[in-house]
Amino acid sequence: MKTDPIALKFNQINIIALSALGLFYNHWLIGLSAFIMLLGTAWPKLALFKQLFTKLVRPLLRLEPQFIDDDPRAHNFAQGVGGIFLSLAGLSYLGDLPVLGAVLTLLVIALAALNLSTGYCVGCQMYYYYKMLRYRLGRV
Repeated sequence: MKTDPIALKFNQINIIALSALGLFYNHWLIGLSAFIMLLGTAWPKLALFKQLFTKLVRPLLRLEPQFIDDDPRAHNFAQGVGGIFLSLAGLSYLGDLPVLGAVLTLLVIALAALNLSTGYCVGCQMYYYYKMLRYRLGRV
């Protein structure tokens, strides 16, 4: 399977930016970020940042796809985990637990920044461990 790392980086930049804006300016943006991530996880063709990159940014900047051998399901899984964490962060703010909301949001920002800067995806690693565990348990 193939993945375009430039599109992934664009996605990570947007997740970091929208989540940071939500953290410092308006907590509703954290919920919006969670919604965008979960929608794109459930229906990858509706992934807003991916569509924005593919339909607008890539043609505007005349960027060619640079596909690499990588399983896009791992990145989709990671995005889902981030979306769940941001959903919990949004609910924490609604439940008057701002410290928990901030910690969860900062965790997503930090992991997206780690992936952006080093290419190491913690959520992808979780996906591969999950697949390995299912294999060992005989539930392929």
